[in-house]
Amino acid sequence: MCFIFFQATTNAQRFNNVTIETINVAEHIYMLIGAGGNIGVSIGNDGIFIIDDQFAPLTPKIEAAIKKLSDKNITFLVNTHHHGDHTGGNANMSKLGATLIAHDNVRHRLETTPRRDNTMQPKDALPVITFNDELSIHINDEKIMVFHTEHAHTDGDALLYFTKSNVLHTGDTYFNGRYPYIDLNSGGSVNGYINAVKEGLKVIDDDTKIIPGHGSLSNKTEYENFLEMLEDIKTQIMAEISAGKTEEDVASNNTITKTYDDLNYGTGFINSEKIRRTFYKSLKNN
Repeated sequence: MCFIFFQATTNAQRFNNVTIETINVAEHIYMLIGAGGNIGVSIGNDGIFIIDDQFAPLTPKIEAAIKKLSDKNITFLVNTHHHGDHTGGNANMSKLGATLIAHDNVRHRLETTPRRDNTMQPKDALPVITFNDELSIHINDEKIMVFHTEHAHTDGDALLYFTKSNVLHTGDTYFNGRYPYIDLNSGGSVNGYINAVKEGLKVIDDDTKIIPGHGSLSNKTEYENFLEMLEDIKTQIMAEISAGKTEEDVASNNTITKTYDDLNYGTGFINSEKIRRTFYKSLKNN
């Protein structure tokens, strides 16, 4: 349910009671859970490598959790996309020594989109290294593959695969156990989102540990089930569109998503009506 915080005020008082949970994913890879997108951390002799940073008020708690793992310096931080529950701590992390990395579109959106208070992001919050398609980062004795998936959750999504540790961080192209948020206003699309999951599945095996953007630590079977859900809903809504049904018809048709509603997929930020509307709008305009 963490993504709810992205829609509400980021007043520091909201985060007073948030605790940062640390999960050991692989030998030197960790997942931090707090309020916002799940954070990935690599610890080693080369320093601390981070994926996403949640909200600015949480930086001291996140830093404290990381310090329990290593006294090394924070070296690099990759943003999986531009949303505030994944990039809110960018300026703070930059001041702590992290070099910020993201897709070209992430920097563009951070640079041009006003924050909730209508101020612009400070320079320290902007990625200083950007990429268009893919890049490789060699740190802590392994290669990390970073690759862009087009028009998925947004227009700037990146997935990261730790080739030695066999860990995949999906960013918000995967919401484990719930309906995903597909940000149509930021270049996201249903077809691109489905393709992103397929791209992620290409690089993993049965033993891969998966850090989703939201939800608990996952695996290939759960990831495949998520894809099956997406494709099933797409098939049903495409049939409704072909039958001439309107958005309101689809929004009110609970049978389309009943299988997944019964599994509590709609208890997160995106409920069953919202996911039907999102699929309809994206597929109707495709």
